Amino acid sequence: MSAVPSPAPTSGEGVHFAHPSEEKLAELLDFYGVRWEYEPVEFVLSWDEHGRPTSAFRPDFFLPDQRLFLELTTLRQELVTRKHRKLRQLQALYPEVSVRLLYRRDYAHLLQRADLAGLTRRVGASGPPGERARESA
Repeated sequence: MSAVPSPAPTSGEGVHFAHPSEEKLAELLDFYGVRWEYEPVEFVLSWDEHGRPTSAFRPDFFLPDQRLFLELTTLRQELVTRKHRKLRQLQALYPEVSVRLLYRRDYAHLLQRADLAGLTRRVGASGPPGERARESA
């Protein structure tokens, strides 16, 4: 079993999110002052007969102060099913790792709450995503 860390991007390097919803979540985390890292660890889930990784899972965010990984799922149900399978594998191989799956409805609820508080109009105005939270680290 192994987890492969990768250097978390810094604000100077910029962050290239796989999906716009990940960028928006990072902006919300920044607004609330929650420190985060984007895809810092890849967890190997299976290996071939020679010990080479054949399947892995890289959660979208790690919240170091909460020691929690977040995986955002706003896509098709078939992808959600695949992520559920990978999460079960991850929990079996790495029981010490905490991962929370945020579904489309969870994400929509967060955005709605932020909008009600007037945050979405201000989010993004204070610089690149991740900059404020990483600077306070």
